[in-house]
Amino acid sequence: MKNLCTICVRSGSKGVRNKNIKLMHGKPLIVYTIEQAKSSKLFSQITVSSDSDEILKIAKKFDVDILIKRDPSLCEDHSGKVDAIRDALLRSEDNLAITFDNVIDLDVTSPLRNADDIVNSFKLFTKNNSDNLITGCMAKKNPYFNMVEIKKGQIQYCKNSTQKPLSRQESPVVYEMNASIYIWKREKLIKTNNLLGEKTSFFEMPEERSIDIDTELDWEIVSGLMKKKICL
Repeated sequence: MKNLCTICVRSGSKGVRNKNIKLMHGKPLIVYTIEQAKSSKLFSQITVSSDSDEILKIAKKFDVDILIKRDPSLCEDHSGKVDAIRDALLRSEDNLAITFDNVIDLDVTSPLRNADDIVNSFKLFTKNNSDNLITGCMAKKNPYFNMVEIKKGQIQYCKNSTQKPLSRQESPVVYEMNASIYIWKREKLIKTNNLLGEKTSFFEMPEERSIDIDTELDWEIVSGLMKKKICL
């Protein structure tokens, strides 16, 4: 079975400036994901796709198999990540003259993920004969209980249930996607942009490994947790 790992990384960042190459405890952020991919021992090849020469230079230094200079049209704020992953797959296949069976994408902004998360999510994907898999954790806020929206000037819960929950524990269980690991069968990735379908599996990760770095506060939290892990 031939599995391709894609690591799709844009240059720049509005929330945390240049976060993908910013040093966290002495290493560029992207390096944690490269190391996790290698440690999992799941992949025939690892591809880094980026519009940044500097990012690709770092990836080369850490012996990534395939480096792809991504087209600027796939790097806009409105560009879909699935499009970038599909592009990385097809260009990797052209480069190697082979066809992969599965694609596993790892997001650089989730460095607290570990190799076991990658391996165990793939085991679930295989066991369920899934078309694709997403990862997530228990939601910190529940739309049935403490999340509201305003419609036509009226405040209301985002979701309604037959009986209003009196506590979050009584509310329907809700998960949030953590943007950490995405897995597809090759043929499904080629045909669709949808993340959720009839044969989508969900792999639950703990909250402490599910933080996606979008803001400076996220960076500080992840850095603190990483430091604690390093010191153990």
